[in-house]
Amino acid sequence: MVALSTWCSKAAAFRGVILGPPASGKGTMSARIVEHFKVAHVSSGDKLRLHMNSDTELGKAVSKYVRTGMLVPNDIMIAMINKELELVADRNWLLDGFPRTLKQAKTLQKEHPVNLVLNLNVPEEVILDRVKNRWVHMPSGRVYNVGFNSPKVPGKDDVTGEPLSKREDDNVEIVKNRLEQYSLATKPILAFYAKLEILHSFEGNTTDELWPRVKETITKFMTYHL
Repeated sequence: MVALSTWCSKAAAFRGVILGPPASGKGTMSARIVEHFKVAHVSSGDKLRLHMNSDTELGKAVSKYVRTGMLVPNDIMIAMINKELELVADRNWLLDGFPRTLKQAKTLQKEHPVNLVLNLNVPEEVILDRVKNRWVHMPSGRVYNVGFNSPKVPGKDDVTGEPLSKREDDNVEIVKNRLEQYSLATKPILAFYAKLEILHSFEGNTTDELWPRVKETITKFMTYHL
């Protein structure tokens, strides 16, 4: 067994992970964290979609998993994230959407030790309603929610005026399946990070509701650790 101090001692800078169910607002919350604290943002979902849209070998390999709401195999995800984190090794960073399994969490802690984990708890009914009304500007990744964060012109991106789209995996049945898988897979991950004493959980329905507490937690961390 590796001691807690060994797991955490390598992490000198801010190495954050944000966890939360699909459509819980991780992307929106991450954008606020990146903007406010000037850290690098590594989103596993964005990277996977980029590879799929670019029809790379990796994109072809993961397409069948993403389109059906299944988890991408550990070895593929770990290799991709390792490459992405090596590109921002000299910066503070926030990892979004990874790890999704206990094996991924343990491997990440060995290769790129994390020292702060933010866990967003959003009710399932809120998430499913959000998915039904979510539209995305694919080139930029900007997300809109009709009735909450609606585009200025229906169906158009605020910045470019280009058409908005639905993500292929933004299907209620697919999301329900992903939520079930996420809940089962995340319990041991949360327990792992709780044992390392780096887990902070936040309960609420919206990013606006959660943001003040998340910001306070990161501010305190950076004040006392960096």
